[in-house]
Amino acid sequence: MPKYDYVCTACDTVFEVTRSMTSTATEHCPACGEVGKRVFTPVGVAFKGSGFHNTDYRPRPKDDTPPAPACPAKDSASPKCSGCKAGE
Repeated sequence: MPKYDYVCTACDTVFEVTRSMTSTATEHCPACGEVGKRVFTPVGVAFKGSGFHNTDYRPRPKDDTPPAPACPAKDSASPKCSGCKAGE
């Protein structure tokens, strides 16, 4: 069962109540007996990985790298460059 935070409307006491999600009963302060008001706290959510709209549908960065220069020894009868695999 989930736990919910409440604050008393009279004495500002914060208390926690374990109850079902479908329960509609009012909660009373354990210190003074007045009606408590439910406190909503934000939940931190991090969308990591694939499968989320913000990671799958954003524009992809353009590949601005220039193409590799052609090897001069590739189509000639000259010996290949050192470390070049184009002449193989």
